Amino acid sequence: MARSVRASSMEFVSFDARSGALSLRKAPLPRPPRGELLVRVAYSGVCGTDLHIIEGSFPCKQSEPLTLGHEFCGTIEALGDGVTAFRLGQRVTVDPNSGCNLCGDCHAGCYHLCLNGGVNSTIGIFRNGGWATHCVVPEMQVYALPDAVDMAQAALSEPLSCLAHGWDLMSPIDVGQRVLVSGAGIIGLLWAAALHLHGLRKTVTVCEPQDKRKDMVKRMGLDYEVCSPQQLQGKEFDLAVDCSGSGPAMEAAIPLLARGGRFCMFGVANPAAQVSINPYQMYKKELTIKGANINPFTFPKGIGLLEAMHDTYLRFDNLGIKVFKLSEYKEALDALKRGDISKAVFKC
Repeated sequence: MARSVRASSMEFVSFDARSGALSLRKAPLPRPPRGELLVRVAYSGVCGTDLHIIEGSFPCKQSEPLTLGHEFCGTIEALGDGVTAFRLGQRVTVDPNSGCNLCGDCHAGCYHLCLNGGVNSTIGIFRNGGWATHCVVPEMQVYALPDAVDMAQAALSEPLSCLAHGWDLMSPIDVGQRVLVSGAGIIGLLWAAALHLHGLRKTVTVCEPQDKRKDMVKRMGLDYEVCSPQQLQGKEFDLAVDCSGSGPAMEAAIPLLARGGRFCMFGVANPAAQVSINPYQMYKKELTIKGANINPFTFPKGIGLLEAMHDTYLRFDNLGIKVFKLSEYKEALDALKRGDISKAVFKC
């Protein structure tokens, strides 16, 4: 039996993939099964992937309505049988991703590529997630939050853990390297902040076509060059990180790589997007192109980035992040679509 459930009902935003409809609903509070626990959600972020899911361009659970939200944190409200690593009332954040632990990918340490797990079993995409006052999650996907980490900022632990995976793939990223960040949505802003944290200063360029997003970069006070795509002509970079998910943006950035240059496809592109490359230039320059898929074994690094970046880099006002009530989900999504903000976070 689950222990110490203190509330009787929960509120959540329900998404029906068949109709594309979102609605605010209530339901009895679930009891966590063995090996799982119930998190009272404090803050839950809206990811660009969530917008793609709602518009029908990214796969999710289709068989029944789903609660979205794969970036969330909160406190433990109930423990299922067999849960031993956590205590009631503990502040935690949740890794939404896991593998089946049975296939060749999982056995090779690549659970993020697992066809049964990985993206295909993500909390908030294929099982109910954090756009809710409560969420049931497996114990193995829960991480304790350090006391120094602000609970609202902890909603960024999942995207920062994905950033940590991309960083690992592109390492070494050294001071003095010329770096291009394409796209100044929230992911581009977090990449810019991480580069600055690691000592890269005058050699980073952020490329963004939208004036509102350019202003967000400047508001962060990083003193980076911020330019439009047309202003990239004649420039050369050792590393380019695409945070836009835009095929044309990627296609324009790859030729800008210097000899031995590396390109990270970090932003999630539309599944139908195509990019053309020049194989001779790939050969001649010995270019490296890598995709970065979620956050295999990097969630602790994401929490480490939370601690290191804290108020210096993660002030919501500077990042263009706005907090909404769960009942204001329509306003939050509309503000994102208009580009008024870089990210919406629900205070649940």
